[in-house]
Amino acid sequence: MKAKKSNPFRRLAALLVRVTGSLTGFNPVKLFYGIRGILPFLADARRYSRMSPRPSMRIQWRFLFPIFDERFEAAGSARGQYFHQDLWAARLIYKRSPQDHIDIGSRIDGFIAHLLTFRSVTIIDIRDMPHLVSGLSFVRDDATKLSGFGDNSIDSLSSLHVAEHFGLGRYSDPVDPEATFLFMQSLQRVLRPGGRLYFSVPIGRERVEFNAHRIFDVKTILSTFGGLELVSFSYIGDDGDLYEGASPDSVPPMNLGCGLFEFTKSAQMA
Repeated sequence: MKAKKSNPFRRLAALLVRVTGSLTGFNPVKLFYGIRGILPFLADARRYSRMSPRPSMRIQWRFLFPIFDERFEAAGSARGQYFHQDLWAARLIYKRSPQDHIDIGSRIDGFIAHLLTFRSVTIIDIRDMPHLVSGLSFVRDDATKLSGFGDNSIDSLSSLHVAEHFGLGRYSDPVDPEATFLFMQSLQRVLRPGGRLYFSVPIGRERVEFNAHRIFDVKTILSTFGGLELVSFSYIGDDGDLYEGASPDSVPPMNLGCGLFEFTKSAQMA
């Protein structure tokens, strides 16, 4: 799998799309398929009306709810970074079956929902969490410090697609170029000997794409977690596919992949 050559015009176009989308919510691809779906929608509505549906199920124009673009979509998508990383971590946690699990910043409506089907979870965030469900507990803390947790205190810990955002101001957090590394040091500090840390970040040519996220070289992550041992490594490539049980040294050049790291701490490292 080779990294695609960078094209300055494509980069500029992608930047314009991102800025426009961020400011207005405008999605040019969705617009294209939406326009393409108008005529089929009108034809379907006419055909439906001619079939003499039950009186309560007849089309009334005041209740129209037109969706034009979804006729061009597939049944679903079993690929991409969030799909693969959430399953990767949830399966490992299910297999290990820790008594307690703590997560920092991962998606509630994705990974955390997976975990809640078989165990309770405590989540940590500096922001408010107004909606809690059965089995979900909330602790407010600054994850760059984790001051509410002692050294070597957490047996099972996860943070998926989170560290890359720290210190960029995206979520109104203080701007700090070192915040992401302070966070990783805190994760390393609180992990209990013999415990597990499930960690993911974007990987590829190392850079910051301000203020969305950072992309890391795999070696940067391994050196930052120098006080931990790597149990397993997998990655998601630019193609959106999962490559399990890979060697960190065998990762091909890529633009924006995702590294999946399973770490532990030995008693000697505590």
